Amino acid sequence: MRVMAFDYGTKRIGIAVTDPLQIIATALTTVHPEEIWLFLADYLQREEVETFVVGKPLQMDGSDSESGQHVLGFVRKLKKLYPHVPVAEIDERFTSKMASAVIAQSGKKKSKRQEKGLVDTVSATIILQSYMQKKGF
Repeated sequence: MRVMAFDYGTKRIGIAVTDPLQIIATALTTVHPEEIWLFLADYLQREEVETFVVGKPLQMDGSDSESGQHVLGFVRKLKKLYPHVPVAEIDERFTSKMASAVIAQSGKKKSKRQEKGLVDTVSATIILQSYMQKKGF
């Protein structure tokens, strides 16, 4: 069973998943928030997901950020629609900066590096890797 991670944004949601053995975290796609529920319904018909991991945006002092309200609503709806799938929240501070650095180091052309969707999926992958490390995978 897979673990699925989300980097939630009001314009795009970056999504990453593990392989079924939960060894490797891979960027999956970016979805518009209005399309996420249709995407999940379709994906979950084909694949089993054991846990959802959602990046929680925090301020530098550890308090909730302004965008945290959007993430909270997303988490509530996830739990309501998929009560059998546990939701873990993980600190996502610095993931976008880390994602941009990883993309820059990958040697991609500048135009490709500036694609926001790429940053979002890489951020989701970093969130998923952080979760996996904490769980001892």
